[in-house]
Amino acid sequence: MQLQQLSYFVAVAEVRHFTQAAELLRVAQPSLSKQIRALENELGASLFSRARGNITLTPAGEALLPLAKRILADVDTARLEVQELAGLRRGRVRLGATPSLCAGLLADVLRRFHDTYPGVQLIVEEGGSRDLVRELTRGSLDLALVILPLHGDPPLESTPILREHLVVASPAAPERPEGNGPRDSAPMPRRSYMKISDLRNRPLVMFRSGYDLREATIGACRAAGFEPRFAVEGGEMDAVLRFVEAGLGIAVVPSMVLSGRPGLRGTPLVLAERPDDQPRRGQPVPGLLRTIALAHRKDVDLTHAARAFQEILETFLVEAALAGSLPTGVETLVPTR
Repeated sequence: MQLQQLSYFVAVAEVRHFTQAAELLRVAQPSLSKQIRALENELGASLFSRARGNITLTPAGEALLPLAKRILADVDTARLEVQELAGLRRGRVRLGATPSLCAGLLADVLRRFHDTYPGVQLIVEEGGSRDLVRELTRGSLDLALVILPLHGDPPLESTPILREHLVVASPAAPERPEGNGPRDSAPMPRRSYMKISDLRNRPLVMFRSGYDLREATIGACRAAGFEPRFAVEGGEMDAVLRFVEAGLGIAVVPSMVLSGRPGLRGTPLVLAERPDDQPRRGQPVPGLLRTIALAHRKDVDLTHAARAFQEILETFLVEAALAGSLPTGVETLVPTR
C-alpha cells in the first residue's frame, strides 16, 4: 500500500468521478485508475462500485476512507514536524476553538504567538465543541479548545485551562412598552440574577446543533421540569447575539462574549435558590459553569509548533489572571509556575 494510492483513493471518493479526480491531482486518468486497481488487489476487495458510470463507495471503501484521511493527515504532520526542527522558523498549527473564544481571548494569544514565531502558519477553525472533537479525532486539527466533559470517550488528551460562567444575554436598553417586545415574553426579574426557572415561557434565541451551549441550555431547562421555547434557532455566536440585540429573545451565553457589546447586558444564571431551612437561605446557588480544555490526540505527539502554542497560551492566561485582565466571569485553571 502506497501513500500515492491512498491519495488517489481519497480524491475519487470525494468527487465520485475518476476523470475529475485525475484532473484535480494533475495526473493521467489511466494512471489513477491503475493505482486504484492495484490498491484493491492488495486489499482483496473492491473499493468503488462503478455500475452505469455511477461511482459509489463499497462497504470496504466506506471503511477505508476515514483511515486513509487520517494516514495522509499524519504524514503531512510528520513532514512539517521535521521542517520545524530548524528553530520553528517554519511549521503549522491547526487550531480549533469555540466561537466564544474566537471572539474573546484567542485573538490576543494568536498575536503573541505570531510575534514570537512569525514563520509558523496559523490555521483556525471555529465551531461547536462536538464538531471540533470530531475534526481533532480525524486528524484535521492539531489542538482544539473544547468544552468538558468530552462526549463519547474520544481518544483525546485534555488539559483544563479555563472556567467561565454562563449568563443570560438580553438587550441593554430599557424594556419596551407592552406589545413592542418579544411576543409572550415575561418581564425580566428585578433581582441581580436569574434562575433556570425564569427561562420558562420566555422566547430563547438558540444556537444550531453541535453547540455545547445548546445542549447545556436545553438540559438545564428539562432538569427544571420544562421544555424551552425558541423564538429563533440555528445561529452561530455572532448571529445569536445580534438577534438578542434586536429583541427577538434572550440567550444563554458565556460571559466573555458580551465584552465590547454595549447593546447587551448579562445577568448571572443560577440553578436555584437555597431552601429556607438551609444557611444563607434565599441566596442563589452557584450557577451554570463550563470548563474549557486544550485537547489533542493521544496517539500522536504534539508537533514542536503545537507545543509552543500551548506554552504561550498557558503563559498568557497566567499573566492575565495575575494582572486581573481576564474577562468578567472567567478564571484560569492553569497553575501558577
